[in-house]
Amino acid sequence: MARLRRVDCAAPGIARRRRGRGFEYRDEHGERIADPEVVARIQALAIPPAWKDVWVCAYPMGHIQATGTDAAGRKQYRYHDQWRQRRDAEKFDEMIGFARSLPRLRKRVARDLGGDDLGDQRVLACATRLLDRGFFRVGSEGYAADNDTYGLATIRKQHVTISGDTMVFDYAAKGKKRRVQRLSDPEVVGIVDSLKRRRSGGDELLAYKRGRRWVDVKSADVNAYLKDATGGDFSAKNFRTWNATVLAALALAASGPAATGSKTARKRAQKRAVDEVSRYLGNTPAVCRASYIDPRVFDRFDGGLTIGGVFPDLVEGEGGWPEIQPEIEQGVLDLIHEDEESGRLEKVA
Repeated sequence: MARLRRVDCAAPGIARRRRGRGFEYRDEHGERIADPEVVARIQALAIPPAWKDVWVCAYPMGHIQATGTDAAGRKQYRYHDQWRQRRDAEKFDEMIGFARSLPRLRKRVARDLGGDDLGDQRVLACATRLLDRGFFRVGSEGYAADNDTYGLATIRKQHVTISGDTMVFDYAAKGKKRRVQRLSDPEVVGIVDSLKRRRSGGDELLAYKRGRRWVDVKSADVNAYLKDATGGDFSAKNFRTWNATVLAALALAASGPAATGSKTARKRAQKRAVDEVSRYLGNTPAVCRASYIDPRVFDRFDGGLTIGGVFPDLVEGEGGWPEIQPEIEQGVLDLIHEDEESGRLEKVA
C-alpha cells in the first residue's frame, strides 16, 4: 500500500477555476488538467462549490488533499481517508486515557465546588461539572461574536432559567440549531444562580471574581483547568467523545439479544443507538457515528458483546446518574478492551 506523505498546503498545487456551470483545474504552471484520473480524484473530494481560493494537493497520497475558504471566511480542509483513519484511531485512544482520568478529575471538581466564593477554581469546577453531565460544546468566542451561536463558555445569562435544583439552558448552538438542555445538580445550581443574578461583568453567564472585577471564562481557561486537574493533555472535546461512546454502548446493551439475531437487526439497533446519541449531542447521526462514537463499540456489538452485565447491579438510588455512572463507564472500558472475564459484559450471541 502506498504511504501517506505530509504536505504543506502553502506549496504549489492544483487550482480550481469556474468554467461555465462547473469547474476546471489548473496545475502550478497554469496548464489545464485533462488527465481523467486526476480529475476523478479531485471530484471525489466533493469540494463544496461555494468554497473560494481552492487548493488541491498535486499528490494522491498527500495527507491534506484540499483546502478552501468557506462562506464565513474560515479555512476548511479535506484530508486523505488514511490520514483521517489514523487520526481517529489516535483520538479514541486518547479518549481511553481521558476516561481513566475521570475519577481524579471528578474528585478535584467536587473539592473545588465545596468553596463559598466565586473565584476561578470554583467557577471552572462548575463549568467542568456541566461539561461532564450536560453534553455541551465548550464554545468559541469567535463563533459567539460572528454567528450568535454559543457553547458553554459563551452562553449568556438570558439563556438560563432555574427552578429549584433544575437548570434549563436554551440557546442557539453551532449551526444555529436550538438546544434545550436540562440539568439537575444541587452542587452547581447555586453557583449558576449567583452568576446569572450578578449585575456587573457583562452578559456571559460564566465569569469569576478576581479582586473587585469579573473575568469572563474562556474556552482556554476550561481546557487549562482540565489539564491541571487530570495531569493529561485533555480538552473539553474529550467529554463529548467519551459521553457519546458511553451512550451508544448503553443503547446497544438495552436493545437486547434479539437485536443481534440477524445482520438487519444489528443494523437497526445500531441506527437507533446513533439516533439517540444524536439527540443528546445535537449533531447529525452521520457526524456522531463518524466523529464521536468509538467504532469499537459497534465492532463488539457485531461480535455479540455488550455492557449488559452492568444492568442487574444498577439500582438508581438517591444519587441518581452520578452514583451509577462509574460502573457503567468501567463497563465501557472493559468492552473496548474485550475483557470477556469482566462481569460487566454480556455475551448476547
